[in-house]
Amino acid sequence: MIARAARLPTRAARGRAGGKRWGSGWHAYLFIAPSLLGVLAFLLLPMVIVLVLSLFDWELLSAPEFVGLDNYRRLAADGEAWHSLGVTAGYVLLCIPLQTVLALALAMLLNQRIRGVRFYRSLFVIPWMATPIVLGLIWNWIFDPRDGALNTALALVGITGPDWLSDADWALPAVALVSVWQHTGYNMLFFLAGLQGIPKELHDAAATDGATSAQRFWRVTLPLLNPTMFFVTVTNLIGAFQVFDTVYAMTDGGPSRSTEVLNFRIFQTAFKEFDFGYAATLSALLFAVIFLVTLAQVRFFGKRTTYDLS
Repeated sequence: MIARAARLPTRAARGRAGGKRWGSGWHAYLFIAPSLLGVLAFLLLPMVIVLVLSLFDWELLSAPEFVGLDNYRRLAADGEAWHSLGVTAGYVLLCIPLQTVLALALAMLLNQRIRGVRFYRSLFVIPWMATPIVLGLIWNWIFDPRDGALNTALALVGITGPDWLSDADWALPAVALVSVWQHTGYNMLFFLAGLQGIPKELHDAAATDGATSAQRFWRVTLPLLNPTMFFVTVTNLIGAFQVFDTVYAMTDGGPSRSTEVLNFRIFQTAFKEFDFGYAATLSALLFAVIFLVTLAQVRFFGKRTTYDLS
């Protein structure tokens, strides 16, 4: 009993130990405080403000007037808003699959031992570093129906190119193509990191068992890339749903509203029609769509993703 009592810490000793742990914990809080304040000030607080503002009718120069759910009732019957959401969905479907496949293909190509591979990796990332407005101006010239580089190149092989940005059938695919060109190299870096994190022994074992290159890709490489695929698709979808700069620089929502994505519609409503309450309601709609799509991705990839290769 005496030996057992000697091993038990006294209440004072436990208090000193607990105080030491609590004191050391405050150092961690000090380090994360700037990031936490940034999240609160630039993410959570604006979200709350938008949700509150969606309950008001506010034209900036007049005092806000509380209207309750009237803005949401207006949204339910607003064909223009749902049209813009449909355009946004079409843009996402044009961008995400193509740029994901191209990024993965580039990563697999540049994961080989080829001469100048570091130069090529840097080269493909350069478009992502340029601002969307500048890229929009450059691609406006490329898509010019008379003197543009694209139609000039097509004319050399006997093809008459369309009026890309003035044709309602071609404008949205043209804008989506610019986004794919800009972001493919950036996404390639993540896939490249994922590929280099796969142990070589797994491919060697599969090859020893007689698996072909295609079988090794589908049964070894792709399943082990699920964490990378999850990150790339989630971040790309969120970015694609919020597209604005490229549309603003290239088409200004036209022609015939064929490229009027929801974010552009929010901009028009707030800063041209000065209907900030309804613009906040449209923003809430966009947030809800992004949240639901992201939640679906989390549930889809959560059952198929492992982070432990040991």
